[in-house]
Amino acid sequence: MSNRSELSYVETLRHDARKHIELGAVTADYSADRGAVIEQLNQALATELVCVLRYRRHHFMARGIHARAVAAEFLAHSNEELGHADLLAARIVQLGGEPDFAPADLAGRSHAEYVAGTSLRDMIREDLVAERIAINSYGDIVRQLGADDPTTSDLLKGILAVEEEHADELADLLEDFPKSE
Repeated sequence: MSNRSELSYVETLRHDARKHIELGAVTADYSADRGAVIEQLNQALATELVCVLRYRRHHFMARGIHARAVAAEFLAHSNEELGHADLLAARIVQLGGEPDFAPADLAGRSHAEYVAGTSLRDMIREDLVAERIAINSYGDIVRQLGADDPTTSDLLKGILAVEEEHADELADLLEDFPKSE
């Protein structure tokens, strides 16, 4: 790029940055459907919050000889899911939306279900099912976004990596429990 064209490019960047300044981080180059992305992120937020609550319940309800170690794992996962919820809420705001924390319809917007589970094995199994749902759901969103919203895609990829770790840990725990437990 010559000095003249580079200067012109910089001037264009500066000019465009001043246009629609009220949109914050969303520039003219943003090509995704913001409304649809915000809706998907609010569903992901609901999924994370339902998972936080389910893991928290499982943490407190864990009983049996292996309960202490498994309860600690549930608590760690709950805290990580809460961190994911915070990241999603921040991105929703960055895109000009409002994070939906309304408890009345949280379960209805969540991709994962809130299943209490009765035994420690049931709890682990239900948490593993929820992680697998999140993995599929977030993978779908990342594929849909493609290159239209790289920031949201990268955010979800980071969360997805942690969800996959959770699923591996839960699958390992599940193997340690006989079906009768």
